[in-house]
Amino acid sequence: MFTILVFMISVLLCSPAGAAESIRVDKLSSSKSTAVSEKKDRPNVLFLFTDDQRNDTINALGNESIKTPNIDSLVRSGVTFKNAYIMGGSSPAVCSPSRASLFSGRTLWHLENQGMWGFEISKKYRTLPQVFRENGYETFATGKNEPGRKGHFNRSFSTGDKILFKGMTRNQYKLPLFSYSPTGDYSNKKSVLYTGRHSAEVYADACIKFLEDPKEKNKPFFAYVAFQTPHDPRQSPAQFRAMYKDEEMKIPEAFMPVHPFDNGMLKIRDEKLAPFPRTEKIVQKHIADYYAMITHTDAQIGRILESLEKTGKLKNTIIVFAADNGLAVGRHGLMGKQNVYDHSVHVPLIISGPGIPAGQMREQLCYIYDIYPTLCERAGLKTPETVEFKSLNPVIKDTGAKHRDLLYFAFMSWQRSIRDEQYKLIEYCVNNARHTQLFDLIHDPLEIKNLAANPEYAEKLRVLRTLLKKEAVRLDDGNVPFEFTNKQGKDFWNTYESGKLL
Repeated sequence: MFTILVFMISVLLCSPAGAAESIRVDKLSSSKSTAVSEKKDRPNVLFLFTDDQRNDTINALGNESIKTPNIDSLVRSGVTFKNAYIMGGSSPAVCSPSRASLFSGRTLWHLENQGMWGFEISKKYRTLPQVFRENGYETFATGKNEPGRKGHFNRSFSTGDKILFKGMTRNQYKLPLFSYSPTGDYSNKKSVLYTGRHSAEVYADACIKFLEDPKEKNKPFFAYVAFQTPHDPRQSPAQFRAMYKDEEMKIPEAFMPVHPFDNGMLKIRDEKLAPFPRTEKIVQKHIADYYAMITHTDAQIGRILESLEKTGKLKNTIIVFAADNGLAVGRHGLMGKQNVYDHSVHVPLIISGPGIPAGQMREQLCYIYDIYPTLCERAGLKTPETVEFKSLNPVIKDTGAKHRDLLYFAFMSWQRSIRDEQYKLIEYCVNNARHTQLFDLIHDPLEIKNLAANPEYAEKLRVLRTLLKKEAVRLDDGNVPFEFTNKQGKDFWNTYESGKLL
């Protein structure tokens, strides 16, 4: 209690002018009601989405080195999915397909109009906020919304402010942002450069303004806050960076100076953020920068939650906290997310609000994209038939409910992976060479000990390889009409079936 009190005081004393960050207490209590369809009882939705935040960066979930009091309050007030994942990436900008799957409810191989750095969601697919908008909700967005500039943003959102149509900016204090355009005109000449205030604070300000003065005061709302943090550049206000001393950061057990072999993308921009080979000292600095950004973002989440409570809307609001992908930050000799190790595909997912039990954990395997049908059901809305993911509501209701037996992952043309409740197989095909990794995630959650060459695990390796191919066929990996992803799948599987095993 004393530690929490000290942190509360330090944050309040160090808050920038006009940003009275507050630490949430557990007022996010859940009621006994279930999903409702009557208009007057329809729940609001507040979707808090961070960028590059790994699943193990929350204090309440076991990371004692980081301070996240407001996210901790969501953990204590809702259901945390401890095994929530993304599907991987068809682009070096993993955030782009991840966010498109979240909005469209489509798997990685059923997303049309893909490109190397972004794409639009086809009009054939109604987006998650679009469903809410079509059913009488005021839908609001602020922050990072790429892809979306040319089409699906305006059919998804009825209003918004401080909108970033980029994957990142080069400075967290210089932001080319757009106001909401009813006509959908987001040409670059319409953007305004905002300077002097951190991106996380700018987006929190925009959300708070919306919560406290919505255009449609009698409508339920769906508010989407897409932080661009803790994505680099890893800048945070000095008082938050001072909370983390480089030399006190623990060296990850999975730290390596270099990755042991070519994974297909070792020289991408993310990997060049730290020199080769990696050193413990530079990784400690990156971790301190990373944690400081997360703590600063957490403080902005606290401001939003305080505003939600002040307006009297807290008790009837479903709050979702999740991230688009994780990040290596020194593990396995990597810095970025262009891989399918757990540190890059394993992300936080917390849901709290009316009808959701407080302070509970779920171990079931899931994708964060399962939130699409989950939210539709809880609001009493029909989930579009084009949605390919599974509702989490049975799991929320029953701790023993079945959800998924397997999860399948991919990264471009080079990596494919599958995991069950205990084991994870990763296969690499790069330059006509194959590498195989097999990890026991229960006994080796950091994926350090490769069991692929151990004869004791030969049968498990055979079973997972069979399942990997079976899932690839089921998901159309390498067999879709979209040239971009189809080529990636064909390139991988052609090499996999003919390449040399190393």
